[in-house]
Amino acid sequence: MFEAESLLIKTLLGGMAKDVHHIGSTSVPGLSAKPVIDMLLEVSDINELDKYHSAMAHAGYVARGENGIAGRRYFIKGGDQRSHQV
Repeated sequence: MFEAESLLIKTLLGGMAKDVHHIGSTSVPGLSAKPVIDMLLEVSDINELDKYHSAMAHAGYVARGENGIAGRRYFIKGGDQRSHQV
């Protein structure tokens, strides 16, 4: 599931996405994990990412801004049944 979502995000963001990393409990083989894919998006300029909210929305993501942590951008997918977070 991570690989497919990573490819989708890289396609949506083009050169803005330097890399997408699979982090959190679902990234560890054999470890019990919550059903949410945690991803860390590596970009060249965090402020430029703000221009891609529409592209992320087309993939089902909701932009939550810094969401309490200065300097980050946080996106969730799946609503109340969250499936992914970036």
